[in-house]
Amino acid sequence: MLTEEMLTKLAQTLFPNEETQAYTILDGASIPNLLSKLDEYQPECYCLFAGELEPDMAEVAPYLVSLLADSPFTEWVLLEGWGKHWGVFALTEIKISAMRNHLRKLIYVRDEQGKPLHFRFYDPRVLAQFLPTCTTQELADFFGEITSFVTETENKQIAKCFSISDSNLKEDKIFLT
Repeated sequence: MLTEEMLTKLAQTLFPNEETQAYTILDGASIPNLLSKLDEYQPECYCLFAGELEPDMAEVAPYLVSLLADSPFTEWVLLEGWGKHWGVFALTEIKISAMRNHLRKLIYVRDEQGKPLHFRFYDPRVLAQFLPTCTTQELADFFGEITSFVTETENKQIAKCFSISDSNLKEDKIFLT
């Protein structure tokens, strides 16, 4: 669980200025009652799966959610979800509809035989393993207009910020204490 000091440092990372929009991509499969929380708090959000979903699939789907610095939903995600692999955070200057379109392109990948597979990049453990393996072009395609991804680490007192600098992946540790 985050302390007040840790919450403040994390908020400074997620909300660095007025131009930058913070989003979270949340994993419904990892969050009990995510849909009821989205209904309760009413943040601007979209499911990353296209089309009409059966109720059981809607429960486990990934959701893109716009975060506001001082909102009860943002506080709930950070205080209740940090350290539980609920999802990742993304910083950008683009609107949520453009962000949704970009992230939907990342949901599926193909194996060596061309079979489509679901890619759970929004699991912080997966993202931290995947990004360092990418080529320069793959990083550019994956990030698109995203400035940085912020994730939890195994140590709840350290966050990681992934960005691109001079066409290379940059990893910064953020010490929350």
